[in-house]
Amino acid sequence: MTTYNQLAGFRVNYVSSDPTLNSGNEGQVWYNSTSETLKSLVQIKSWAAGGSLSTARRALAGAGTQTFGLAFGGFSTTTSNATEEYNGSSWASGGNLGTSRYGIAGAGIQTSGLAFGGYTGTVNTNVTEEYDGSAWTGGGNMGTTRRYLAGCGTQTAGLGFGGVVTANPGITSTEEYDGSTWTAGGSLNTARYGLAGLGIQTAGLAAGGDTGSYQSVTEEYDGSAWTVSGNLNTARQTLAGAGIQTAGLVFGGFTGSNSAATEQYDGTSWSNTTSMATARKQVGGAGTLQAGLAFGGETTVVQSATEEFTSSINVTTAAAWASGGNMGTARRLLAGAGTQTSGLGFGGYATVNLNSTEEYNGSAWTAGGNLATARYDLAGAGTQTAGLAFGGATYPPIVYKNNTEEYDGSAWTGGGNMGTARKALAGAGTQTAGLAFGGTTGSNTAATEEYDGTSWTGGGNLGTARYVLAGAGLQTAGLAFGGYTTTAVANTEEYDGSTWTAGGSLNTARNGLSGTGLQTAGLAFGGVSTTLTTATEEYNGTSWTVSTAMTTARRYMGGCGTQTSALGFGGANATVELANTEEYTGSFQTTTASNLTTS
Repeated sequence: MTTYNQLAGFRVNYVSSDPTLNSGNEGQVWYNSTSETLKSLVQIKSWAAGGSLSTARRALAGAGTQTFGLAFGGFSTTTSNATEEYNGSSWASGGNLGTSRYGIAGAGIQTSGLAFGGYTGTVNTNVTEEYDGSAWTGGGNMGTTRRYLAGCGTQTAGLGFGGVVTANPGITSTEEYDGSTWTAGGSLNTARYGLAGLGIQTAGLAAGGDTGSYQSVTEEYDGSAWTVSGNLNTARQTLAGAGIQTAGLVFGGFTGSNSAATEQYDGTSWSNTTSMATARKQVGGAGTLQAGLAFGGETTVVQSATEEFTSSINVTTAAAWASGGNMGTARRLLAGAGTQTSGLGFGGYATVNLNSTEEYNGSAWTAGGNLATARYDLAGAGTQTAGLAFGGATYPPIVYKNNTEEYDGSAWTGGGNMGTARKALAGAGTQTAGLAFGGTTGSNTAATEEYDGTSWTGGGNLGTARYVLAGAGLQTAGLAFGGYTTTAVANTEEYDGSTWTAGGSLNTARNGLSGTGLQTAGLAFGGVSTTLTTATEEYNGTSWTVSTAMTTARRYMGGCGTQTSALGFGGANATVELANTEEYTGSFQTTTASNLTTS
């Protein structure tokens, strides 16, 4: 059998604490012996649609960040002076440029922007303008009039480089801005135009461009001179950039056809990452490597589309069941409420009807106050200090119960009786907003009832009458799944406070299962299909996904908690009642950093 070590080139490390997150850990898997969890580290990189520009245009400039962006100039059917400000979801009009132009460069932030160079439609310009968050005012003119140049830096420490004056191959000229005046800087090694610029005045980056042929050349600026660095993987012109010299991002452009290629720079070399949704040239850009912004440009038509790039690190914790403390009384057909570290188990059956209650603190069970009515096959809801018990039966003979009891953390007191006496029902919700559904009265029932803390009233019937089903969620967002009709079923139904509608079916049809969580984050575990099962499944509001199986196959157990932190306890195997407890840690991702650091 192929091992993880053979597949990935890494061993699964056994550690007592999570490692420091850095580039050497990406893709790594480790077992944390302290938390008893299997974890992995992945970097998620993606483009997502943002709000469209009000004015579609190409060859525009950008500045700022993904949540405070600035777009200005460009060309649509005419040369544009339009300025737009981005708030992370939509663009709003800002003050117009004094000089309409395209092939323009930009720098700075939304409230302190810099625009320079470009083409007016008739002539190149050296005009510089400064933005204060509402209006543009004139700054010092550049020394060299040009278009399709690149820019980076800030309003008071800007950098302009490359571009074209009349024809190929472009120019090498670099200029530095101090907030009022441009002065000559060190020349690029490769004359070019339509290149991308990013970084700051003393640590700039020039990438790609055109000399009469598409370029992959990258150069780094140290405040006085340019040095050649690693080439782009995709040679192109009229691309855009974001970020800094040691953590850069470029995207879009033209290679002879429009490009969606996105590359990231680590200070030495470029690597390909997730491509843009829309391939385009003459695109505007802003932001950082971790949170980039692309807008406008041209495909076969001028574009207004905006895309947001996100690069984030996620520590993924694998789902697992672990042993907890045993209950004081082994039992089946009990009910549960509360959380994994503050659980409640009550009622059930073990040769006799039980009224005993037990409280769980995350490691051990202790005795709580007894139910007034000993019973089994009842349902539960609420928390350890505000629990709800309802329905069930006594035996022998079988007598169906409509009793409701409320728990305050030490004692049970009587609540309003249910309208329909029944057993093998499911419950959800809270002590003051409970939900009861399904079960049997001697025949399957679809009846639903809602509790307000005092009395029960009828709700909408289940689509499928069934018993020994499981439930989760709230009174206004309930979840019913599994159970038995004339056979074990996989049906799932969702409740909106008045009506049940069909949801995604369980992967394993079963009855006598347990459930917990929410309507959009449910958990199903255990039960019996054709045989006892350890199957565990997670629900996302649409469909069920198979997760890590329980250690002990059983049915008729109690359950409580959430999808990522659940508790299963008691129940029975094929012959005897059980007391063992299992604690579930669901699979989940935690974003721990915006990007990998370089170690």
